[in-house]
Order: sequence, then C-alpha cells, then structure tokens
Amino acid sequence: MNPIIFDPSIAHQKPSNQDSCPFCKVDELSNIFDQQDDLIWLENKYQTLEDTYLTLIIESSEHLGDISNYSQTYNRKLLRFAVDKFQQMKANNKYQSVAMFRNFGPLSGGSLRHPHLQIVGFKRHDIYAQVDKTNFEGLIVEKRPDFELNLSTKPIMGFSEFNLILSDWTKIDLFADKLRKVTQYLLHKFHNGNCNSYNIFFYDLDDKLICKVVPRFIASPYYVGYIQSQRSSTQRLEQIRDEFLQGKY
Repeated sequence: MNPIIFDPSIAHQKPSNQDSCPFCKVDELSNIFDQQDDLIWLENKYQTLEDTYLTLIIESSEHLGDISNYSQTYNRKLLRFAVDKFQQMKANNKYQSVAMFRNFGPLSGGSLRHPHLQIVGFKRHDIYAQVDKTNFEGLIVEKRPDFELNLSTKPIMGFSEFNLILSDWTKIDLFADKLRKVTQYLLHKFHNGNCNSYNIFFYDLDDKLICKVVPRFIASPYYVGYIQSQRSSTQRLEQIRDEFLQGKY
C-alpha cells in the first residue's frame, strides 16, 4: 500500500489549542456546504494530504463539547447529520474511497479541542485496503436483530476496540445512543478512569453502518515497528464487557 503524501508546509499553518479557536468564530468561517443550527459541514481550510479533499463537521458551538457530554437528543441529531454527509461524499465518483473519523483527547492525533468530525475523500487511495471484515468480529457485549456491540478479537491496532454494527440504517438513533454510552464508559470508567483519548472510525460495509471506537494510549512499538496488533486477553475483554454493562459511570 502506497503512503499518503503529507505536506508539512501547510500543516505548519494550522492553529493549535494555544491559539484562538477558529471554530468558535462562526461568522469568519468560509466554504460552508451545509449548516443545521450548530452543525456545520465545510471545507477544511488546510488541505494537508495530496490527492485528497478534506472536509470537516463542526459539531457544536460548545468548545468543550463531546459525544460523551451531549444530550441524547443532540447526539442523535449529530449522528444523523454526519452520516448523511458521509454518504454524500461516498456518492461522489471523484473519490476512490471516503473516510469519516473523529479524534478526541491529546493522544488521539487531533490538533484542536473544539469538537469536530472529519470526512476525507481519497482520489487515488482505497483507505480500506488493509481493513478486513474480521476486524469487526469480537466478544459480544450486546446483540439484537438489527444491532451488535462487541469487543474486537482481531483489532486493527489494539488492545480493546469497541465495534458497533447497525444493519438497519433507519435505527441510527439507537446507534447514536450506544456510541454515546461507549464514549462515556471510556472516559469515566475504562482503565480505572485513566483514559482521556479515543478515536472513532466509521465504515459502510456490506450495507451495514459500522463504527470502531479505539481508546488511545501511547502506540505499541510492535505496531509502530512491525504493524503487529495486540489484543487484551479474553479474561480482560470479559471484564470490560461486564464493567460496561453495569452502566455505573
């Protein structure tokens, strides 16, 4: 798989959390595609990757907002809006593949705290080339005819990755509720409350909406140097499942 080319000269221009937040200044935003109250889909001002088109969704006017602290109603609205824009980008035949993901916290790879999702169109890359269906299989946490939540037994990176799988897209509110609960668990209970970062990745696979939520810590050298994932022991995965199902967080 060929690497995606990153342009540091553009990245150097990006603001950081030490600067005035550009997403708080809504009246100064440009190249807006769609807006629904506080939800804004727009072009990413900093096109740092070659042969791509970077867009983002500003989730809220609340600078410290997050899926974990949005109301149930607002989080449902966000997910419906975001998935619609994801599908719009995927329908554009200019792109070989489209990715939607979200960073939260200092170890997630994000540069700005203000809550936002990213939707990226890849013109010459299949961003899913290294992803396998088995990466979404795992220890069942919750299962019903149209929805599954599991802990990956073949994670992409490791160690404890949550997979949310929705087969009935009309029930996206259920999907949003479960995603909100997973982020709340990660930030308040997981790893004795010592997790402050996560990534969320979205997939449209076999007519299913899939979301992988990855708690983030320092990356393992096995993965960095050898692309070798690790997973928690079955006993630990069962402990995480039971702790999550208790719902006391």
